[in-house]
Amino acid sequence: MRTNPTTSPPGVSTIEEKSTGRIDQIIGPVLDVTFPPGKLPYIYNALVVQSRDTTDKQINLTCEVQQLLGNNRVRGVAMSATDGLMRGLEVIDTGAPLSVPVSGLLSDEFSTFLGSLLTIWVL
Repeated sequence: MRTNPTTSPPGVSTIEEKSTGRIDQIIGPVLDVTFPPGKLPYIYNALVVQSRDTTDKQINLTCEVQQLLGNNRVRGVAMSATDGLMRGLEVIDTGAPLSVPVSGLLSDEFSTFLGSLLTIWVL
């Protein structure tokens, strides 16, 4: 059973087995991904691709589910460049929407929407 971490009462486990799918089609920043029957991610869930391309360069891509296409397929939009992606690469459903880490201690450093720190220099 899937639980929503923002509405679950205290003590309810939000840990679940992450489902994996495979990339079917790539058109610019748009990915079509097939998942096993009954394991489709929810709309707005974050999907992660972690692999290596043909030149052995690390691929670490996050995308967001935008549409359920039917036939166990979803359409997602990538949050960074899709260079090096190939059909058949494994995609992991995180089981949660994209999130931004928040801290009150950031003075001249800001978090990008994927969590990387960005330092701002004021002249």
